[in-house]
Amino acid sequence: MNRNERIQDWDLIIEGKTSLFDLKFNDVWQYRDLLALLVKRDFISFYKQTVFGPLWFFIQPLFTMIVYTFVFGNLAGISTDGLPQPLFYLAGITAWSYFADCLTKTSTVFRDNANIFGKVYFPRLIMPLSIVVSNLIRFGVQFLLFLVLLAYYYAIGVELAFSWVLLLSPVLLVLMALFGLGLGLIITALTTKYRDLTFLVTFGVQLMMYGTTVIYPLNAAPENYKPWIAANPMTTIIETFRLAFLGAGNFSWASLGYSSVAIGVIFILGVLIFNKTERSFVDTI
Repeated sequence: MNRNERIQDWDLIIEGKTSLFDLKFNDVWQYRDLLALLVKRDFISFYKQTVFGPLWFFIQPLFTMIVYTFVFGNLAGISTDGLPQPLFYLAGITAWSYFADCLTKTSTVFRDNANIFGKVYFPRLIMPLSIVVSNLIRFGVQFLLFLVLLAYYYAIGVELAFSWVLLLSPVLLVLMALFGLGLGLIITALTTKYRDLTFLVTFGVQLMMYGTTVIYPLNAAPENYKPWIAANPMTTIIETFRLAFLGAGNFSWASLGYSSVAIGVIFILGVLIFNKTERSFVDTI
C-alpha cells in the first residue's frame, strides 16, 4: 500500500492552519461521547465533596428567592405585576441563573483547561458546550422547584393564567444557552491576553442582572430607562417566560425577533473569535 492510499484511509486530519470559518462541527458530533463524559464529570466533581450534594440545586434559588422577597418586595416595595412575590422572583431567578452560569463558566474555559488543551487533541468547542449542557441539568431541577411553587399557589386559590406563549419555552431555553455561550466564548478568548477581564466577569454579570427584569417587571421601570432595559435580550426572554407560566409580562414578536437576531450575531461572533484564538492561545495563556 503506497502513501497516498494510506492517507485516503485516515478519518481524522489535524492541520495547524485552517480557515476562520472552518468551525469543525462535524468533529464536535464525532466527539459526542466525550461531550457526555465531560457533562457527567462536571456534575459529579462539583458536588462530590459537598454535604448537601445536588440539593444545592434547590437551596441556592430558594434562599435567593427569600432574600429578594424580603429586600425588594417587602422593604423596597417594588411592583411584581400583581403576582405573588416569591413566584415572580423565582421565575426571574430560574431563567437568569441558567444564562449567568453558562456565561461565567464559559468565560474561563481557556484558563481552566490550558493543560488539557496543550496536550490532547479534540474539538475545543466541546468544553464550552459541555458547560451549557451540564447547566441544563441544573436548570431542569430549578425549573421543577418553580413548578412545585406554582402548583402550591394554584392549590391555595391564587388566580394565575398560562399563556399560549408557553409553546415558545424551548425557543427561550435555546436563546438563553446561545446568549450565555456566545458572550462566554468572546470573554474567554479576550482573557488569554487581558487577564483583568476574569475579575470583571462576576461583577459585570451582577450589574447586568439589574439591567434585566429579574427583580422588577418592565412596566415598573422608569420611562427614561425602559428602552435601554428592553434592549437587553435577556429582558425579552424573562418577560416572555413570566407571561408563559404566570400570565403577566410583556411580549411582542418584534422584541423576540430583535433578541433572536442579537443573540444569533453574538453567538456566531463568539464561535468565530473562539475558533481563531484556540489555535494559538497556548502560547499566551
